[in-house]
Amino acid sequence: MEEEQTKNKHAGRKKGGLITMPFIFANEICEKIAVVGFNTNMISYLTKQLHMPLTQAANTITNFSGTASLTPLIGAFIADSYAGRFWTITVASILYQIGMTILTTSAVVPTLRPPPCNGGEVCSQADGGQLGILYISLLLTALGSGGIRPCVVSFGADQFEESDPKRGMKTYKYFNWYYFAMGASMLVAVTVLVYVQDNIGWGWGFGIPTIAMFLSIVTFIVGYPIYRHLDPSGSPFTRLLQVGVAAYRKRKLDPVSDYKMLYQNHEIDDPISRDGKLLHTKHMKFLDKAAIVTEEDELKTGRKPNLWKLNTVHRVEELKSVIRMGPIWASGIILITAYSQQNTFSLQQASTMNRHVTESFQIPAGSMTVFTLLTMLVTVALYDRVFVPIARRFTGLDRGITFLRRMGIGLVISVFATLIAGFVEKKRKHAAAGDPISVFWLVPQYSLHGMAEAFMSIGHLEFFYDQSPESMRSTAMALFWTSISAGNYLSTLLVTLVHKFTAGPGGSNWLRNDNLNLGKLENFYWLITLLQVFNLVYYVFCAKVYTFKPLELQGKVVDSSKVDEVQLVNHV
Repeated sequence: MEEEQTKNKHAGRKKGGLITMPFIFANEICEKIAVVGFNTNMISYLTKQLHMPLTQAANTITNFSGTASLTPLIGAFIADSYAGRFWTITVASILYQIGMTILTTSAVVPTLRPPPCNGGEVCSQADGGQLGILYISLLLTALGSGGIRPCVVSFGADQFEESDPKRGMKTYKYFNWYYFAMGASMLVAVTVLVYVQDNIGWGWGFGIPTIAMFLSIVTFIVGYPIYRHLDPSGSPFTRLLQVGVAAYRKRKLDPVSDYKMLYQNHEIDDPISRDGKLLHTKHMKFLDKAAIVTEEDELKTGRKPNLWKLNTVHRVEELKSVIRMGPIWASGIILITAYSQQNTFSLQQASTMNRHVTESFQIPAGSMTVFTLLTMLVTVALYDRVFVPIARRFTGLDRGITFLRRMGIGLVISVFATLIAGFVEKKRKHAAAGDPISVFWLVPQYSLHGMAEAFMSIGHLEFFYDQSPESMRSTAMALFWTSISAGNYLSTLLVTLVHKFTAGPGGSNWLRNDNLNLGKLENFYWLITLLQVFNLVYYVFCAKVYTFKPLELQGKVVDSSKVDEVQLVNHV
């Protein structure tokens, strides 16, 4: 009798919730330690251990990074369409584990890398087989990242039900601490892991994250019984295309006078709207034509309509939601462009400055990103523990402020980061003729970028998850990573154009290849500042006109203008 009662008790226990977070975070932390640990110091491994020429090593890393930035779209598509997020994460983690194991093995087994250089002899480069092992390992880790990155964050947020009136507060906390865990793991990677690689050995440097990833896979799978699982509901891209085709076919029809005349079919929408159905919005009325019922549609009881000719309001609103998110998505690109300078020109600045803490120890130029990560972590903690409780008193929102306002604050802070960077560069050049100034002059710009990321990037994650259609949340998380990729590509384009069009007689240029002191890097920083000001104005306009998705939950509606308040009102 007692055993039966215990069994019934467990059967009635709700799945999901905060109890699942340690299992989910473990996977993300290990993935970030591995990725950042590899990327931060991979150039040293390729040039010093595999004896690659610098240009080939640089191209290898950028190709790997580019591939890893695109594969989240593939992983998101598989998760949303076929496999579901749990199995996509699991399989992707195993692929990642195999790639890391191969890379670790190549760092340990002498025959899998060229012999070490002896004295002044010409170093033997890695042969075809050794390079093949490297490329296979990098490809597997890139594919693994593609399944983990877009799915882990959305899978974690899935653990909180839409119908929970406290869901808004729970998800904002989740995104805060998700980003905190990610930042902490990156901090470990750029300090402890890099130190191990440089001073103890590459076998341990690659082996530690490999072991950690294995343990994270085991931990993640162990949590399977307590997760809240949302089954895949078919290709979201096919549904979006069907709406577009149906609207085009009916483009010559007059719009309906009453939106209640548009087609509804709860039976075919149920698999893609378990957490609530999207309601009609007045924007982009040309897409509503996809839901106009005509005599040719031949609707019969028990038969599904031809979705290439007729779609439901929910499916039409899915496409509208994706289109509405586009302008907000684009606003994050310039921020990443500004942020990426820390690993390029800010690092060059640091290398010319006085980095001595004591007579015998100086800070490595590449370690200055520690100030960005530390500031980001402190900001996230203070935001959750101090800012939100104070803001809640004035706004009445559980999350303190809306994610759109949070993103706006981040954009403003980023403007000041690059503005200050320009003035610091002028001071650095002025002192270059005498004693170099302390590298700690760069701390404000590094720290402000970290603070901006704590506001903008977390707000961006919240926005994508909250405003994306339920059946496309992994794809929406992939959009977050594509904005990062686009920001880095834009940085490359901007540097190329500035270098080309500021070239003058005698080798003068804003961005000098030979001597930073003879260039005008401050002008480049101020150019980025100006672009960010334009981007801020653009964002404010987009945020002002943005329409939140209206969602029906069990006969009630979440008011689209108060989606952050998660206030339920009676459905009229």
